[in-house]
Amino acid sequence: MKCRLELVYGRSATALTAAYLCVGALFAVAADLAVASATGTAAAWTPTRLVGDWLLVAGSGGVLYGAVTYHRRRAETAHRDLETSNQQLQVLSRVFRHNVRNDLNVIRGYADLLGDRVDDDRSEGYVETIRETTDDVVAISEKLRVIEDASSEPPDGRVDLVDAVREAVGSVDVDDAEVTVETPSAAWIRADDSVAFPIREVFENAVTHNNGSTRRVEATIRENGTTTCLEVTDNGPGIPPDERAVLQAEEETALSHASSIGLWLVKWMCETQGGTVRFEAGDDGTTVRLRFESTTPPATPTR
Repeated sequence: MKCRLELVYGRSATALTAAYLCVGALFAVAADLAVASATGTAAAWTPTRLVGDWLLVAGSGGVLYGAVTYHRRRAETAHRDLETSNQQLQVLSRVFRHNVRNDLNVIRGYADLLGDRVDDDRSEGYVETIRETTDDVVAISEKLRVIEDASSEPPDGRVDLVDAVREAVGSVDVDDAEVTVETPSAAWIRADDSVAFPIREVFENAVTHNNGSTRRVEATIRENGTTTCLEVTDNGPGIPPDERAVLQAEEETALSHASSIGLWLVKWMCETQGGTVRFEAGDDGTTVRLRFESTTPPATPTR
């Protein structure tokens, strides 16, 4: 079906209009002949009527040509604007990640040197604030790496969600947290390797931002026909209202923390993978549901 649509929409406006005129002219003749045959009279099919039908087809063909040309030009303009925006975003991301991060590392180094030379609690507090702020911005720069690596094309690969979840759990420091994972033996989804970021980010938020005395995280993978859902529940403090707005809004909101950037990127990366994300936050924790399109496992190579 996709190939047939590309075959049609890949044609020029002139080719589409010419095809329409040919089909329309033949249809007009066939329709008049059918009417004449059904009514049993040849009066329904006259040269004048036929010319009128062809003029109607020609007029509608002109409208078709104009509409296709107009929408093609708008699509080309939108495509150029999108490419320009993507290029600007990638440049800004690289500048931020490399130049700004280097400057932040310098600030962090001097903060460490200054911390060794102060001996009063007030000054030590100032130094610690500098360290935390620079670390937070550096963490944001690392999360922005996915913008450079992400592809705008729909995913055409297969990923075992079970393996992706296990790798995510293994990459997060969960030494003093109770993590329970309930999965089938395999759960293949339509995605590419970049799907690892939102999965890892969800587990990282569930563990590192959990300040409970006993940190608990429960993950479950459920397959439901054409979709596969990863549900991650924690007993942390929940998502702050200002960061929750990031997930509910369809436009950018004020972001000031690495976790806010991470939540936005989780939403964005899931949607680029053809999936959806839902957050349910309360006083007793947060539940995150990542839903993807299910697919069949790759064929086993034969010897």
